[in-house]
Amino acid sequence: QVHLVESGGGLVRPGGSLRLSCAASGCKFSVHAMNWVRQAPGKGFEWVANINSGGSSTAYARSVEGRFTVSRDNAKNTLYLQMNSLKPEDTAVYFCSTGTDGSGRGQGTQVTVSS
Repeated sequence: QVHLVESGGGLVRPGGSLRLSCAASGCKFSVHAMNWVRQAPGKGFEWVANINSGGSSTAYARSVEGRFTVSRDNAKNTLYLQMNSLKPEDTAVYFCSTGTDGSGRGQGTQVTVSS
């Protein structure tokens, strides 16, 4: 089982950028497709982005497409999420996970977009 630790969250103004990281340990990271999901206050998990095991294919939720970019470095066992043009509605706890439903996720990192 992959153990995941997210970092890089924080407070940012609308229009700003953040880069999240997800450090993986345990079973071989490079064989897993990976996801970012988020959970806004009082809401369920929302799938954000997916990347295949080799990093050659990505997919995004419509709400973030064109603003967020998922990438990975298998040599460093690390997953990334570059978030640009952030909006208040992007405020949430962000998790990296092996499942698109948030299963196998880490502890999360808080992203707050506010002026």
